[in-house]
Amino acid sequence: MQNLRDVLIRPLVTEKTNAMMQDNKYTFVVPLKANKVQIRQAVEQIFKVKVLAVYTIRVMGKTKRMGKTEGKRPDYKKAIVKLAPGQTIEFFEGV
Repeated sequence: MQNLRDVLIRPLVTEKTNAMMQDNKYTFVVPLKANKVQIRQAVEQIFKVKVLAVYTIRVMGKTKRMGKTEGKRPDYKKAIVKLAPGQTIEFFEGV
């Protein structure tokens, strides 16, 4: 991946991730091929913060039915990024 902005697809905002923000942990959806080093570099350069740890989880897509036909949602990877104490990502504030 050449561009660091391609590493972070979108932020993942749910009730659980909002609660994790109190512990300085922020969650992003990232490409399946992205590794922890790329994710750390992208967050540090884009948001100008210090990353302490990166946790990744591969989420398998659910199987869904529409009448007779059966389809599958795509798989994705989510990354939980823990920031240094006292640092925040302003992008998430007020979401």
